[in-house]
Amino acid sequence: MSTPTLERTGTFLNRRKKPARGEGDLAERGGLVWTTTAWVITLVFFAPVAWMVLTSFHSEADAATNPPTIFAGLTFDNYSALFDRGVGPFLINSATASIVSTLLVLALAIPAAYALSIKPVEKWTDVMFFFLSTKFLPSIAALLPIYLLVKRVGGLDNIWVLVILYTAMNLPIAVWMLQSFLAEVPKEIMEAAEVDGAGTLRVIWSVIVPIITPGIAATSLICFIFSWNEFLLAVNLTATAASTSPVFLVGFITSEGLFLAKLCAAATLVSLPVLIAGFAAQDKLVRGLSLGAVK
Repeated sequence: MSTPTLERTGTFLNRRKKPARGEGDLAERGGLVWTTTAWVITLVFFAPVAWMVLTSFHSEADAATNPPTIFAGLTFDNYSALFDRGVGPFLINSATASIVSTLLVLALAIPAAYALSIKPVEKWTDVMFFFLSTKFLPSIAALLPIYLLVKRVGGLDNIWVLVILYTAMNLPIAVWMLQSFLAEVPKEIMEAAEVDGAGTLRVIWSVIVPIITPGIAATSLICFIFSWNEFLLAVNLTATAASTSPVFLVGFITSEGLFLAKLCAAATLVSLPVLIAGFAAQDKLVRGLSLGAVK
């Protein structure tokens, strides 16, 4: 083929690659519509949170007006009242129960997920269904037997009892999530490590854990949120020494007087640890939530 012919062919191909003017405008308008829709949905979901934070800086009289007073004066008195009522021990109890239970969940869920995905046990699908079936029962239905058992062993108002219960509560979810993440790990990598003489624990710690770090981050954050926000067990199994932050929030709801501004301040303060944890893990969270979605 001669050079002029090649030049004409290349010109023709380049013209074929360029989209038509109408198609480009349509794609641009479609992208703008989806972007606008995403922002609108985000603002709709964020609006109650923003309103809660704004109300926390208003006085009780301004917070109780109808219609609400948006541009009322701001004050930090509500946050001062929280520390005057001793919010610190409640936050410490929540942090202890949430962090320790999340670490225990990971220590148990990673080997279990390894056995169910990379080294599958016999009838592993039945095992996975059994894990999931533990979440079928409503929490309120299990409250009475748990209360009687904890009372019998003398574990009422004990933070370590909540740690054990939160670990049991989050373990099925963590196993399911980590199993899907581990199923994406190429088995050739682990076989190469075993050929080099690495044992099972060394393979899990040195090979698998670094690969599924985004999945571990996503699982940890979900377990932490579930433990931090848990209210039913905490309000029924604790009194004063082991009460958590959700129990502290309920103390602001009264049948007399105004409490909305202080309640919003307490809710904002209690929400901060979860927001900080999510912000710290955001670089791995999106990848971790989608890691096991496509096979």
